[in-house]
Parts: sequence; structure tokens; C-alpha cells
Amino acid sequence: MATVSKERLISSDDHVDISHDSVKKHLAARFHDDYDQGVAIFANSVMPMASSEANQRWREQQGLPADPSPTMATDRKHPASGRTGHTDPHQRLKDMDTDEVEASATYCEVSAFRYLYLIKHGWRESTRAFNDALAEFAAVDPNRLIVSYQIPIHDVDVAVDEVKRAAAEGCKSLQLPVFPAELGVPDYWDKRYDPLWTAVQDVDLPICCHIGMNTALDDLARRDPTPQKGIFVPCVPLSSAEALGMWIMGGVFERFPHLKVVFVEPGLGWVSWWLYIADDFVLRQGYEFPAIRELPSHYFRRNVYLTFIDEPDAVRHAHDRLGVENVMWSSDYPHPVSSWPNSRAVVEKMFHDVNDHERELLVSSNAARVWKLESASSA
Repeated sequence: MATVSKERLISSDDHVDISHDSVKKHLAARFHDDYDQGVAIFANSVMPMASSEANQRWREQQGLPADPSPTMATDRKHPASGRTGHTDPHQRLKDMDTDEVEASATYCEVSAFRYLYLIKHGWRESTRAFNDALAEFAAVDPNRLIVSYQIPIHDVDVAVDEVKRAAAEGCKSLQLPVFPAELGVPDYWDKRYDPLWTAVQDVDLPICCHIGMNTALDDLARRDPTPQKGIFVPCVPLSSAEALGMWIMGGVFERFPHLKVVFVEPGLGWVSWWLYIADDFVLRQGYEFPAIRELPSHYFRRNVYLTFIDEPDAVRHAHDRLGVENVMWSSDYPHPVSSWPNSRAVVEKMFHDVNDHERELLVSSNAARVWKLESASSA
């Protein structure tokens, strides 16, 4: 068990790298070839993050030598890089102890729903196998390692079954794609999903939408001349305004008031502005949103949660518009921006002048409520 001093720290966003071999360990051998083919189809379709004509032309204009393979990860060394805790749950727990983090909501590096629907035979079985591999990682200490089963939305009946299976197996969290349109299916306001939202409400599990690759920004990624795609990368979290609007103004929360949706890693400041302008559309500008009866901010405060990392003005944004009970700190282990192994110091710097009650909400209590976590002392 973790040795936690001072206040509890619960990270609302960390990562695990689940290998395809570990997935196939839970999958009948007759489906392995189809699984590999689906993965290969996806791998060949993702947006190119390697060298581009725009990048090389920009380097020439800056007087820099040609770089044959600039990527988003170029020259980004950081303390958590290469830690075996990225893949090994025992080492992850040790790293959490080092960082004084009691529990971690951990998301897989691979958004499996991007390729599961491409598997010709055995995609249902592959979905279960993927989630079983996640569960195997968390099984070392399920009170501290919280994984999100990935739910395949292209078949709502199968999605409902997987939600029920997740709940029956003690899973505390569900992950859905941020942008359904990327997979060629309707947005979440569409009533095709009503059986899924009913099932999720019934089991009372949070839906987690982790920002990441947004294929609608493919062209920007190709045009970005900077070595680590520094123009493209911040546009990804900003683009989740689209998803927020679909959930809120599309009326999902009007029809299903008990849903909990966590937007993972979008940041806070821009969302505060978005909420202001969304309400202003109604109050001053005469926009109509027929699917909802209250202001957009009402549904946000009731149904939506945000995670953040080391962000200035987090508390101010929470007070001004987001809600102190709607935001959750994270360490983002082991990504470049991660606060590991100095999370305690980072938290102290961010919240040194925040009262104890609100500070506890931000660094532990909100997450404990969303994922129904016991305290270390009672687990």
C-alpha cells in the first residue's frame, strides 16, 4: 500500500502501454490473423507524423540541416521517459509510491476502438480481449489502478453488453471515442445511442473521453512545419469544443441527467471561455438550442468533468465558471508534461494559497467521487 503523507493525491489521467501480444493472450488463436490485419489497416491509415515537405522547407528557411524523420517526440527527454511502470503494473505502483500518488485513472496508449471495428472476424472477441488485458494490468491492485474499458460504438448492442460486463467485473470506468464521426457513425446526440446511455446510467460508471489524435486535423498536421508539430498539438484539445457541444447542446444530458462524462486532458482555460460564450449565445445573441431547456453551463456543471496537469489559474477558472467540483488534477505519467516524480511539489506550487477543502477536491475528492474510490486507509 502506498505511503501517503499530507493530503491524498489521486491522478485523474495516467497511461499504460498495452501490447498487442498481451491482448492476443486473451483472444482465441483463430482470430489472431484477423486481429493483426485490423491493426495493420489502422497503422497504414493514421496521419503522417514523420517528415513532410513543409517541415523540410521550413528547416531550410531557418538555416537548419535536413532532418529525415522529425516527429512529435524528437528531443523530448523527461524523467518519466522509458519507465518500466508504463507497462509493468508492479513497477507502476512503485513509481506511484515515489510520487506519493495513491490511485491512478489510467488510459491505454492505444485507442483500441480505432482498429477494433476494422477487424473482419472476431472483433467482438477482440474487444473483450483488449479490455481483459487492461483488467489484467489493474488486477495487481484494483484499488489503486483504475482502467477504462474501451467501448466499441459502431455496434450499440455490443457496446451495451460490454458496459454490463465491465460493471459485473468491477470495472470503474468506461472510455469512448471523443469524435464518433471519425469512425463513420453519428454524433452522440443521435438517439441510436439511447440504449447505451441507459445502460451506462444504470451501472453508474463515468464515461471518459481522452483527447488525442483528431483525424479532422490531418491536414494541419501535414502542414505544420515545426519539428514536434507544435502548431498542431494544442489544436487537438481545443477541438474538443466540438464534442462538448454535441453532448450538451445536442441534448444528451437533457435526456440522461445522471450521466458523468470526463473530458481527459483538454485543459481548463479555454473551456471557461467556451462556457461563457455558449451561455451568451442564449442570453444575448438569440441562438436557439431546442434540445435543452437550461443554459449550457447548467449541464456542464451537472454532468461534465475536466482533468488538468500543471496549469496556471486552475483554481481561478474553477471559481469563475467551471466549478470547483468539476476539475481534477492529474500527473499524466509518463508523458513529457508529467509531474512525476515531483507531483507533490507541483501540487504545492499550484495550490499553496488554496483553502484545504477546495484543495482536497481538486487533488483527490472529486476523482474519488467520480470513480468511487476507497481511501488507502480503508481499502
